[in-house]
Amino acid sequence: MSTDMGGGPSRREFVALGVGAFVVAALPLAASRRDRVVRRTLPLMGTIAEVAVVDADVRRANLAIDGAMQALRGVERTMSRFSQTSDVGRANLTAARAPVRVGGETALVVTEALRWAASTDGAFDPAIGGAVALWDVTHRHEPPAAGAVQRIAGRGLYRAIEVGTHAGEAVLRYHDADARLDLGAIAKGYGVDRAAAALRDWGVRHALVNVGGDLYAIGTAPDGDGWRIGIQDPDDDRRTIATLSVADAAVATSGTYQQFFRWRGRRYHHLLDPATAAPRATGMQSLTIRAASCMHADAAATALFGMSRVEAARVLARCATDGAIMHSV
Repeated sequence: MSTDMGGGPSRREFVALGVGAFVVAALPLAASRRDRVVRRTLPLMGTIAEVAVVDADVRRANLAIDGAMQALRGVERTMSRFSQTSDVGRANLTAARAPVRVGGETALVVTEALRWAASTDGAFDPAIGGAVALWDVTHRHEPPAAGAVQRIAGRGLYRAIEVGTHAGEAVLRYHDADARLDLGAIAKGYGVDRAAAALRDWGVRHALVNVGGDLYAIGTAPDGDGWRIGIQDPDDDRRTIATLSVADAAVATSGTYQQFFRWRGRRYHHLLDPATAAPRATGMQSLTIRAASCMHADAAATALFGMSRVEAARVLARCATDGAIMHSV
């Protein structure tokens, strides 16, 4: 993967394929005399899921996209904190009182999230769902009460989450009543990986899966080069600040895009610091990570947001040896 840090092309060079932090270079309706580009978008995971497949067989491409969207829906259905019937929703309701049975995929993602939490000494904490709900930056117009925030700050609540087994099934148990899982910083990436795997199962060799800033590129673009991915400017969604060339890899961006409110001249974004249970205080606005899996890229983009290069490199060496920082601003 390569990156062009020279400010990137104009937004006009890109088509609408791209939600959140990414836009993708324009694709022709026909990639070649044989291949066609089949695209589909669907509201999922609180954003828009997009899949583009390049294939000569349009029917197969559509069936493959069906499988990819089904995989994404499955992850949303089991790991969303917004549903009381999901694995995460059920655990957040009762796992502080008794173990809650969950699916193997949920257990895997929670285990990975806890590994990232331990490796960052809690700078990444998937158990501060209570703070995420408290801030709710897309609906708030002023900060929540300081006392409610301080109750959650610096608790290291990830240490209260236990992944175990009972009668041969995976279970979650919370050892602190204030622990609330929010897998938003890792489950979306996992869903992208599952969607990419579904496309490959159908024999797809050239495709993109993009779910609001978590992206996986299968193979190359129609012209044989890497897919050209533009990173949007956090302050102006009409501009891109860098471009990446991506092939058979994942990229994820965390930043102060869209999810924020302003109060008394300050911008309060959705990326919370577990130490303060409040939006992370940093001059960084956007961080893009490449990795072999989107789950790792997703987790890293959140975990490393606001860290120094030295500290970020230390975390990547522990958690994602194939990971790399592609761009930050």
